[in-house]
Amino acid sequence: MADKIRVLLAKPGLDGHDRGIKIIAAAFRDAGFEVIYTGLRQTPEQIVTAAIQEDVDAVGVSILSGAHMTLFPAILNLLKEQGGESILLFGGGIIPGSEERELLEMGVAKLYTPGASTTDIIKWLNEAVAAGKTEDKLL
Repeated sequence: MADKIRVLLAKPGLDGHDRGIKIIAAAFRDAGFEVIYTGLRQTPEQIVTAAIQEDVDAVGVSILSGAHMTLFPAILNLLKEQGGESILLFGGGIIPGSEERELLEMGVAKLYTPGASTTDIIKWLNEAVAAGKTEDKLL
């Protein structure tokens, strides 16, 4: 039996809107993923520390506060600094198209905006983690 995908979900910053991430957490759980939800008001340092300690395959963050251009790069940089560069970082929020492109170019694996289908997100995460594990075996 294949290992379950381990995903850490977090709400960084002062954003208190957690309905969406709780829906994602339940959908991931129902899809067979192992979900670690860190809760509200997490710092990038707390998120990365938890991701590395929990040995997750991916980190998903929900940012609706408008701080995505600060928080995503901070999490990416900390993952690289702390040996977590193989951990996929993805997320969702209200992100303008030009900033979405910039974040993807920085290394965020995928971004979803409000209204995204949980089925699509689950499909993407399954494929992205499988591709990453295949690449690890080839190295």
